Amino acid sequence: MANKAVLNADVNRGIINKNIYGHFAEHLGRCIYEGIWVGEDSSIPNTNGIRNDVLEALKNIEVPVLRWPGGCFADEYHWKDGIGPRESRKRMVNTHWGGVIENNHFGTHEFMMLCDMLGAEPYINGNVGSGTVQEMSEWVEYMTFDGESPMANWRQENGQEEPWKLKYFGVGNENWGCGGNMRPQYYSDLYRRFQTYVRNYGDNKIFKIAGGPNVADYNWTEVLMREAARFMDGLSVHYYVHPGGFENKGSATNFSEADWDITMKKTLYIEELIERHGTIMDKYDPEKRIDMIIDEWGAWYDVEPGTNPGFLYQQNTVRDALVAGASLNIFNNHNDRVRMANIAQMINVIQAMILTENEKMILTPTYHVFEMYKVHQDAERVALDLEVEEVTYGDISYEQVNGSASKKNGRINVSLCNMDKEKSATLDLDLRGADLKDVTGRMITAQEMNAHNTFENPENVKPVDFTGFKADGNTLKVELPAKSVVVISIAE
Repeated sequence: MANKAVLNADVNRGIINKNIYGHFAEHLGRCIYEGIWVGEDSSIPNTNGIRNDVLEALKNIEVPVLRWPGGCFADEYHWKDGIGPRESRKRMVNTHWGGVIENNHFGTHEFMMLCDMLGAEPYINGNVGSGTVQEMSEWVEYMTFDGESPMANWRQENGQEEPWKLKYFGVGNENWGCGGNMRPQYYSDLYRRFQTYVRNYGDNKIFKIAGGPNVADYNWTEVLMREAARFMDGLSVHYYVHPGGFENKGSATNFSEADWDITMKKTLYIEELIERHGTIMDKYDPEKRIDMIIDEWGAWYDVEPGTNPGFLYQQNTVRDALVAGASLNIFNNHNDRVRMANIAQMINVIQAMILTENEKMILTPTYHVFEMYKVHQDAERVALDLEVEEVTYGDISYEQVNGSASKKNGRINVSLCNMDKEKSATLDLDLRGADLKDVTGRMITAQEMNAHNTFENPENVKPVDFTGFKADGNTLKVELPAKSVVVISIAE
């Protein structure tokens, strides 16, 4: 059968929160240092220490929200080490990530400056694992209190006269693992205690995010929702795609056809996680007041040969474009509960947008998907019902096509992923509630399933015009190439 889709352009499914297209930057490997921060004295062109080339590239994808400083690093980060004159900031060993020296040159002021430059909301993750209630409370006071207090005075002494606006604050990270190896009952009590002292000062209202489950730990969600739902605004969920499992993740570029198929199947598994954790959340929060925050997600492979294993530096291929495109479609389609997601990570770490090598910079296939999909940010989701073929290779089966649709600024945008590495997909798209006119398209695809960009060949994989469609009345007959991410735009 051909794949079929019915697009009801006049059936509104709510707003796709722009924060679904959020990012994550941890003090890990070369994400912050070299990736974002080079310092004012660097020969690499910069603005107040932030790399200009990276800054412009990130502005182009309209980063809505940025999570920092971790990750596992958050639960060993002590914020007071990262403020004041840089030359006198405390140096520490980054025990989680490579055992390197962290000089704390990129701290609260630098992060807030970066968010301001990007036009992104800051999302700060506090330290529950090795920190104190007082430390967390004082950090919020330092950032947001407009008045006289020891912390506000200290902020002003350090050059920030006005308090910052801070909406998103995470109370701990992965407290079931690197954030303390806690049981859900214990973390629930700690969360209740710590969040009490995450104060709202003046008109700054903090959106409190609780540290949620690891993948399919439904008991964690059950206990935390039962014990602490009324104290939270968001619940985080973490999920990574490891083709070979966590211990032997597999290569980012040297992988088999079976690895491709496992990756696609594991990518689509996020939908089951959203639905099952969402069902537990519905039990305690039927009005869907609490947001599901998927603040770590992406494809995580073995590091590139010859690089520090603690730096988590990996290449990024057209396979990762499919991981990104399909995941974002699923998040879009669950916009009633999923209202933020933060891909891991922004630069030089795991499924990055950008890779750097000294003064050089390349954009990854994943970056290009985010650029193509930015049309969905804060758009009105419209009903897209798909009836698609399942592809089977050996003992692995998965749906060939996934998609989502929204409308904004007089255009209906349909994003479609053909996850099949070998076969093109024919799709009959039946448009209802609007006329089929002025259709354009863009696409990312490649001949080789491991095609990627290098510093020698930085534009090997990039968006091109997509013309593989033909109108037949109000039906659009679409031919999606194998391993392609396509965005079709139709005038309303």
